[in-house]
Amino acid sequence: MLTLHDSEIHPDEVDIYHGSFINRNRSQVLFSTNQKQHYIRSWIKENIRKKECKYYVENTAGAVTGKEICKCGYRKASHSEEAVKHEEFLGETWDLKRHVREEPTDAYGDITFTGLGQNVVKFVRVSSDTKPDTLYKLMRDHWGLNVPNLLISVTGGAKNFHMKPRLKNMFRRGLIKVARSTGAWIVTGGSHAGVMKHVGEAVRDYTMSSSSKEGKIVAIGIATWGIVHNSKCLVSSEGKFPAKYTLDEESQGRLSCLDNNHSHFILVDNGTHGTYGVEIALRGKLEKFISEQTLGCTDHGIKIPVVCVVLEGGPGTLDTIYSAVMNGTPCVVMEGSGRVADVIAQVANLPVSEITISHIQKQLKTYFAEDFKTFSDIQILEWTMKIQDIVRMQQLLTVFQLEKEDQNDMDVAILQALLKASKSLDNQGKENWDHQLKLAVAWNRVDIAKSEIFTDDKQWKSIDLSDVMLAALLGDKPDFVKLFLENGVDLKEFLTEKRLLALYNNLPPTSPCLRRILKKREEEQLYMKKPRTSSSWGIQLYHVSDVLCNLLGGITKPLYPRPRDRSTHAVPIPQLGSNDLESFQNLITMDAKDSSVERLDPTRDLFIWAILENRKEIADIFWQLSQDCIAAALAASKILKELAKEEEDTDLSEDTKALAEQYEKQAIGVFTECHQRDELRAQKLLTRESVAWGDTTCLRLAVEANDKNFVAQGGVQTLLTQIWWGELAVDTRMWKVLLCMFIFPLICTGLIKFRRDRVIKKRNPRRDIMGSNDSMAPSSTDKKLQSRSRELSEENLKPMTRLTGFYSSPAVVFYWNVLSYFGFLWLFAYVLMIDFQVTPSWKELLLYIWLFTVVCEEIRQFFHDPDGFGFRKKAVIYFSNPWNKFDVASICIFIAGLACRLTTTAFYEGRIILAFDFNIWCLRLMAIFTVNKNLGPKIIIVKRMMKDIFFFLFLLGVWVVAYGVANQAILIHNEERLDWIFRGAVYEPYLTIFGHIPAKIDNTDFDISQCTVDGTDPLKPKCPVLGDNNQPVFPHWITIILLCIYLLFANILLLNLLIAMFNYTFQDVQDNTDKIWKFQRYGLIVEYHSQPLFPPPLIIFSHLHLLIVRIFCKSKTHKQFKKKLPGNEETGLLSWEAFMKENYLTDLHNELNQSSDNKIRDTSEKVGMMVDFLERGKERQSGIVEKRLAHLEEQAFQSAKALNWIMNALKSKGYGYQDEVPLLLSNSKSIDTADVNSTEASEGGKPQYHLNARQLLYPASSVKRFPVPDEKVPWEVQFDVYCPTIYNSDSVSRANCENHNESSDDASRVNYKNPVGRTGLEGKGKLHWFGPNRALDPIITRWKRSSDDSVSKTGTKKVLEFIAIKRNKFELWSFPGGVLQLGETLPKRLRQLLSTKLQEEVQSMLGAATKVYEGYVDDPRNTDNAWVETTAINIHFDDTKHSVLEYLNTMCLQDSNTDISVRWQVVDQKIPLYGNHKEILQKVAQIHNAHY
Repeated sequence: MLTLHDSEIHPDEVDIYHGSFINRNRSQVLFSTNQKQHYIRSWIKENIRKKECKYYVENTAGAVTGKEICKCGYRKASHSEEAVKHEEFLGETWDLKRHVREEPTDAYGDITFTGLGQNVVKFVRVSSDTKPDTLYKLMRDHWGLNVPNLLISVTGGAKNFHMKPRLKNMFRRGLIKVARSTGAWIVTGGSHAGVMKHVGEAVRDYTMSSSSKEGKIVAIGIATWGIVHNSKCLVSSEGKFPAKYTLDEESQGRLSCLDNNHSHFILVDNGTHGTYGVEIALRGKLEKFISEQTLGCTDHGIKIPVVCVVLEGGPGTLDTIYSAVMNGTPCVVMEGSGRVADVIAQVANLPVSEITISHIQKQLKTYFAEDFKTFSDIQILEWTMKIQDIVRMQQLLTVFQLEKEDQNDMDVAILQALLKASKSLDNQGKENWDHQLKLAVAWNRVDIAKSEIFTDDKQWKSIDLSDVMLAALLGDKPDFVKLFLENGVDLKEFLTEKRLLALYNNLPPTSPCLRRILKKREEEQLYMKKPRTSSSWGIQLYHVSDVLCNLLGGITKPLYPRPRDRSTHAVPIPQLGSNDLESFQNLITMDAKDSSVERLDPTRDLFIWAILENRKEIADIFWQLSQDCIAAALAASKILKELAKEEEDTDLSEDTKALAEQYEKQAIGVFTECHQRDELRAQKLLTRESVAWGDTTCLRLAVEANDKNFVAQGGVQTLLTQIWWGELAVDTRMWKVLLCMFIFPLICTGLIKFRRDRVIKKRNPRRDIMGSNDSMAPSSTDKKLQSRSRELSEENLKPMTRLTGFYSSPAVVFYWNVLSYFGFLWLFAYVLMIDFQVTPSWKELLLYIWLFTVVCEEIRQFFHDPDGFGFRKKAVIYFSNPWNKFDVASICIFIAGLACRLTTTAFYEGRIILAFDFNIWCLRLMAIFTVNKNLGPKIIIVKRMMKDIFFFLFLLGVWVVAYGVANQAILIHNEERLDWIFRGAVYEPYLTIFGHIPAKIDNTDFDISQCTVDGTDPLKPKCPVLGDNNQPVFPHWITIILLCIYLLFANILLLNLLIAMFNYTFQDVQDNTDKIWKFQRYGLIVEYHSQPLFPPPLIIFSHLHLLIVRIFCKSKTHKQFKKKLPGNEETGLLSWEAFMKENYLTDLHNELNQSSDNKIRDTSEKVGMMVDFLERGKERQSGIVEKRLAHLEEQAFQSAKALNWIMNALKSKGYGYQDEVPLLLSNSKSIDTADVNSTEASEGGKPQYHLNARQLLYPASSVKRFPVPDEKVPWEVQFDVYCPTIYNSDSVSRANCENHNESSDDASRVNYKNPVGRTGLEGKGKLHWFGPNRALDPIITRWKRSSDDSVSKTGTKKVLEFIAIKRNKFELWSFPGGVLQLGETLPKRLRQLLSTKLQEEVQSMLGAATKVYEGYVDDPRNTDNAWVETTAINIHFDDTKHSVLEYLNTMCLQDSNTDISVRWQVVDQKIPLYGNHKEILQKVAQIHNAHY
């Protein structure tokens, strides 16, 4: 796929780009295996590194076990000699950063798993410091992976864990389904354990059940090199192609084996051995980098979405989820998988105020029963805070609940999570519907689009769906095409010439259509003899039109006329992929005034494009939308049959032929429906000129496509029969026709019936009724009908009309020509046998005149061009008819014989040539017999058998020559006479097949007088080799054996083979006799429909008449099988055809629904749904019992706790026994677990305490805050374990709880406490002072104005705009404000935007500005002792001519090269803003009563 800039290339490069797949064979195009390995080897050596310890320091833990192990974890033997000597680092303490260095990697290539199949897996060992773009380039360019449409990061338990069978099946099925349908990459830890093993087994199950054509699932394992078991077999400086890896779990110990079901491995190395988690950082960077790439590799496309799927897991998994959520990555948690996943699932739907420390403790004790005692107080606090932050981001958290009734499949849950996250994203004030729709199209998930996007919440316009419609067409996604058409896409508005060119310029390189188009371009360039220019490259519509004309047999006019000025239409179109949605924004614009739109037929053009690309389902969609559907189906049949001939792939060729047959069936179905409803209208559909298909007819398309089934239909044959009989009634007997041909007065006697007579008879009852009703005066309408009927009656009763109608009938013309032909043959035979004199007699001269008229008729047929195809095309059509070839050959031979006959020297030779020519003229009779229903099929059988004989003669000739040469060599010595050699080697063996055994085969009947010894007698054969007794000396038993073998194979085997071939051909043709005869009957009817009335030799008068008309009459009239209908009539006819097509499709749909296969499938689906429902109900019931037991346990614990409190209270009052109160078990640890009331404010549901100020990682540093859950934020709440870090800019120290108040800054810090509460960090942080740091946030606003300078409105409210700035590396916009230094009155950011003079002017305006907000800001830089307080003021400009406003407008129009962007943003709730700027902006909108 190319970007917009990559597409601007020269035509030579386009030809190379496409032609490399077309004109070269595979060995020339693709690299050999050795070349690929050499290429990837050299690239990896230059770009990929590993890490290796360079300083061996023995680990004391290893010394205890008796092993020499370094601090890095590797044994001493694994270190280099220099590392052991360690002269460079002598005396230093081992340090990972200093003593581990990078070197070129020594492990890469392919892996095959011993004993686990032949699956080949790519792998590479990389340094932990490898840049993610390098890895991405490796995967894309060298591993050959396509750009993913989705990245699925699967995380969870690294150890084997138990999953419920149904949950496991749903996870595997859903994961594979979403990966397969979206083209996703799955990223895991890569080891053969835990969640990675589940993913691998899911990939394995899919691979085993799918075919090779469905594509493979990309499962990338990112693991730590130092924990890979049996890693030594992967090491080789030259790479392993392949490396044989043994999966040995029994001996792996603390290490892990690689999973054999992944497709790629990235093994991350930090120089240590046995350390887990090394890959986490690089994996996160790689996933982050991939998420920043765009679908289709364009700068304007949507970014690759990432989703995190969580199964089970421990503390590391929680860190992964927290990091993902903080980075805006949606997470799908599988409830029921255990541990962390279940803890989050249990609290996901609770308000954050109820997710307290005690509640988290309870969940940890339930799901981490074995490990709960190992959790420290700080860990529990950190877990609580992280889970609160995760649950707070509800738009990024999705819990997949197995027992939930309305829960969809796993794949749907994953995609819904992505869409939910997309909905919550702010996108510069615009709705994200288009973004979500592009994602759904990229994933090819129409079910998600229907359920989540195409709802009642948004009304779609056609222009909104244009880009995604184009992407769906390019990506071959018929379900989306249908969905978009159902939801408002107007094809006339969508399909512009540029979009159609875009579709054709993205044909696949292996497309036969593309080969034809490129060939046309090359021919055009050679013909024009002009150098290629940048404005004349690319596939144009006239190229496509030329190819279509060829594919359709040249019977149509150009569908896309060649433009007069090509440069205005030659628009460079890029090569695009199915996901390049945004790259058309500037390239393809809607131009309603474009004249090219007027000549485009959107439905036809898209249907043609789909057919040329062999996209069956999309073609069906547009065929169902077309009005001229019969012509479209027949044209598709013709195109597909032609493309199938050029297809190199046999399977694809067969599929193309099957699709062609399907369209023929559809044409038959629609026409049958039409013919059953209205016969006359149906016949008009066959013979009307179709403007959409180049002024051709349905009947001509069917014949050109060789659609015998269509032509053999009753309705088509009825039309052909009517044309054949002309004005005569179709049931006229042949003897009547022959009788009237010679006795023409009988025509007027009523012996011959005309079709008009029957029309009159049908109208006579109406006339009789009107005539018998004398009491009622006829109306004006009745008078008109009577007048018209009387005119028709009088016209048809005229003798001349009957004579003209009779003799102009094609059937009568045919009979006259048959009689004429027999007369010609009789005269020809008479002259040859009886009257062939040196001086031609009058009979012979008559023969020559007769032949001259035949020649004139052939010339007329050759130049007869009613369709205006031109000389070349007409010549091709003429010689495509084999009978015309017979005619030309017979005429040429006759002329040659005549030329010889007229000379005295070659008189006899001329007679021989004419005699031979007579045979050809007689064979021409077969064409006449094709009209006969009985003889026609037999002639077809003879023609097919002639082909069989040709192949049979080849086999027979081999045996004849083999036997003849051997027999001649044995019998005759050195025969030099060529005629006798041929006789002995070919002629006699051929006669032997038919029982003529030569006498010289043995010496029993040898007679020396019958041969010549020395070969001097030309009339006798040469004698065989003779002995002294003049008897043959050859061993006759050899010739007899040869003869027996020859007769066995030639006479028995080959002749019986020929009989079997003839029998097969006969049966094959006989089964289709009627169909083939009806199809070939069309050609004869067409020929005699345009034939002159008189037969040869009288036909010369017709030729003279045509010549006179051609010379003196300007208008040209031709008898054709087509008719141009008026506009209104054609529109009505097409509408009726479309209605009949809908009836046909409805009947077809009902028939499919009633089929046995469909009923069995429906029953199977219902049974499956019922079983699934019962299993889900069983598991739901089990889950309810478990929840009730857990609730009962909790109630018992609360009751015990209450009783303990009561007993303590009574004891304190002096009641009861003085014995010690029994202690009750408690979940609490040393942390104060008293629940605190809701930390949520009632107003707007927003948190009462700061959130940004409690982020665990302090911004732009590696300092980690002490975890502070919501309930511990207020200073009033007791928090004994609170021990935050002290951080002042670049100095960090851990506050010791004992001497915490003795630090040097205690005096300053004690005086200042954050007014909102704890932040988890003490000191100033990155702020300037302890206490409040004053900031100023100016909100500079103006009214948004339209082109006519009026204020824009949304609804009834005006629209505001404000100045917003953003650093390019961040995604959040902010006001041009900031913290003020001592003596500053304007923030630094605002001063950077304004000149000194304007700064003074703005400063003077501050006093009159409106104060919007003043107070605390929830800033990530806040600490316990330092925080930001801001004053937000609004400076509003009503005057558009203000100097400050004009300057700011200029700033916004400039493309600044700095890392800060400045823009006028619309005041809208969807804008992504920093901190509490949204709340401030909302107040500004309220002040101005503006839209928000």
